[in-house]
Amino acid sequence: MKLSNLTVLHGILRDPLIAAFAAADGKKSRAQFLRRLYERGAETAFAAYVADAVLTDENAFSRACAARGRVSSFVREAYLTDIRAIGEALGETEEDGFRVGRAPSPFTGWDETTVRRLTALYRKSGYGRYLLHNAFRFRAGELVPILSPSDVTLADLKGYEREKAEVRDNFENFVRGLPYADMLLYGDRGTGKSSTVHAMVNLFSEQKLRLVEIAKENVLSLPELKTRLADEPMKFIVFIDDFSLQESDDRVSTLKAALQGSMEGHVGNVMIVATSNRRHIVEENFSSRMNSVHAGDSEEELLSLSDRFGITVLFAATNKEAYLAIVRAVAADAGLRTPAETLEALAERWALVHGGRSPRRARQFVDYAYSCECKGREIEV
Repeated sequence: MKLSNLTVLHGILRDPLIAAFAAADGKKSRAQFLRRLYERGAETAFAAYVADAVLTDENAFSRACAARGRVSSFVREAYLTDIRAIGEALGETEEDGFRVGRAPSPFTGWDETTVRRLTALYRKSGYGRYLLHNAFRFRAGELVPILSPSDVTLADLKGYEREKAEVRDNFENFVRGLPYADMLLYGDRGTGKSSTVHAMVNLFSEQKLRLVEIAKENVLSLPELKTRLADEPMKFIVFIDDFSLQESDDRVSTLKAALQGSMEGHVGNVMIVATSNRRHIVEENFSSRMNSVHAGDSEEELLSLSDRFGITVLFAATNKEAYLAIVRAVAADAGLRTPAETLEALAERWALVHGGRSPRRARQFVDYAYSCECKGREIEV
């Protein structure tokens, strides 16, 4: 069986290198394959390159496995045939000018065992692009992978234990298929609202949870995004960071509809999470309120947007005691050697100079102090 006759895995031929390999039956086409091979840096591990393409291919088999549905015997048999054909093609390759190498597990046999292991992997961790990336941006109608997402964990976030527990409980409900609510995290800058969301996504990523960030300017695309994600066999946090609106903004009605306000209701695999510096994310205009004939109704209309979020969590500004407790905890993680009393005095001065106490300020100070210690310099604020 030629690779050009692949059925379920025909998508891997969209890769220019693999397509060139499939067509390399003459001197001219082989030279083209080798050029692409060297450009990709795969000349010593071509089998691993092909295995990676197979692993992340989005096809009828991988999607059905990720959805935990029944894979038809026809699709499974066709997939197994494709797997065997790829293994045979790699095994018969003359290694002239490159090395095929060994494919990593689970592709060591390119056989029935490989298919069983891939089935288990897709069921547990998802498929396609979702195996490679945990976070995406929705831009121009496409899911664009975030190549360097935040790797923050809950252990990195100090303080706000009650707030984190409430957020975590709702995230757990969501990934387990229990009743959940869209969330608004609000409070002062630097209190860890966005970091808490990222930490939760990292915590539950192995349960097929992924983050899709949508810019506040693109909120009008929310219905399109929810419709697109509804058919995916994954769980998604649609994340709107640092959100606020003007009361005349068209996005107010769009967001209200997305928050269980339309006939569509909850999309079972999508939860909307927004962060804001304001409890009421619509900025009210006093003059328009005074000129409104039904001022009370107008105010209720604006407040109802925040109320559409089933759960709102306040990340309040830290006082001195809480701020210094966070400094001590972060400093302990960093292994700072400066005496605690000196460190706290410097941290308090840092907060006064840099605009207030917050977890962000605490971490910035500890990072600065750590750098000073590593360079053997005195910590000066």
